Amino acid sequence: MSWMAKLYETYEAEMAKNLSSEDKLMPISHTLQNAHINIVIDNKGNFIRASVLEKKQIVLPATEKSAGRTSGEAPHPLADKIQYVARDYPDYGGRKKSYFASYKKQLRTWCHSPYAHEKALAVYHYIKKGQVVEDLLKAYILHVGEDGSLLTFWPEENDEDMPLIFKVLPVIPKNKRRNKEKPEIEQGDALVCWTVEKAGEPNSATWDDETLQQKWISFYATITGHSDFCYVLGKKSPISVNHPAKLRHTGDKAKLISANDLSGFTFRGRFTDTKDSITKNGLQGLGIGFEVTQKAHNALRYLIAKQGYRNGDQIYVAWAVSGKKIPDPLKSSWDMFNEDIIFQQPEREEERQVDYSKDLGSSFAHKLNKYLAGYRVSLEPNEQIVIMGLDSATPGRMSITYYREILASEFLERVTKWHEQFAWPQRHIKENLEKKKKVLRKNSSGL
Repeated sequence: MSWMAKLYETYEAEMAKNLSSEDKLMPISHTLQNAHINIVIDNKGNFIRASVLEKKQIVLPATEKSAGRTSGEAPHPLADKIQYVARDYPDYGGRKKSYFASYKKQLRTWCHSPYAHEKALAVYHYIKKGQVVEDLLKAYILHVGEDGSLLTFWPEENDEDMPLIFKVLPVIPKNKRRNKEKPEIEQGDALVCWTVEKAGEPNSATWDDETLQQKWISFYATITGHSDFCYVLGKKSPISVNHPAKLRHTGDKAKLISANDLSGFTFRGRFTDTKDSITKNGLQGLGIGFEVTQKAHNALRYLIAKQGYRNGDQIYVAWAVSGKKIPDPLKSSWDMFNEDIIFQQPEREEERQVDYSKDLGSSFAHKLNKYLAGYRVSLEPNEQIVIMGLDSATPGRMSITYYREILASEFLERVTKWHEQFAWPQRHIKENLEKKKKVLRKNSSGL
């Protein structure tokens, strides 16, 4: 559990900083999702308008089960798909099973608790009316055919007239389509997020409201599962049953911690887990606190997005546990320097016929030492650096393919040796260099 302990420490270190809203790590009991429809209501739960969102990622409240859901019923507390938030979804021929009842029950429980938030209450009052799809049809967000059922593809030949919702939703795999000739979508898959407008309220988007986030965190802490010994904290705390996914991107279903031994019997040993016991108490062979796994996975997700190296499904990331900036070990020497390498020009004409490659080594060494000197000043020699590699062999399982903890002094020494001893000549086109210099000149002039 060393990797999880280090990620947990990294999360705590980052949260202690005064970061901007764009750089903050995701709060616990939340998950990242692609939103497709924004419904605007007032604080009384009355529909105002709606719009389709393009490439919009939001942080939304989630339960432990819903954050890691791959299939089956597991509603998010507030923002979720049409099949969850719309009671009238089946009335319009929705091809997926309706989960409105469980969504409404969970939202009602939150809204009737001491941790209720006025925006969540407004959403609850609105969805109780059971006319989400009806309102979205009137707003020309969703679309039905002549039979009154939600369309799975746009029947018109002209794609220019195709509504935006058909362009933002993922296409159904061919083996699951009813019409094999047309690229189908399911409008019930559209994830709805909420904006609650109130006079004098500057922050109306629910996904940006930190007070709402904190209310959900406080409420969910009261209903989290039983307490047991956490292997990371070394003390009793509420234990996690399901561990998060979506580490590499919002559609990533591979998990670092998961088990499926009840049917395949790949490993049982001395454990007597059942489906019910795992749901209530977690795995007997693994005890990790809910807060620990949430913070550790959020930290890893943040590090991958910020400074991870990607090669297909492979991910490599290096970081300082203290949260300080470190040099990217996988960045090329050329890209690592902020300025172009300047060759020394001879003063006299007769000296211009020289081998500039001899000067290249001197200029490069000077640049490299200058670049790394700043890190040697900011990083303490005994600070911990972690290098971690991830890969997934199947869509649902991810493994740690490489893991190493080293001191900052050793890390910087290895980076230096890599650039000095494992270098090879590379060509850089002059046009690109001129363009780079032009950009640098613009940046230096403040344009």
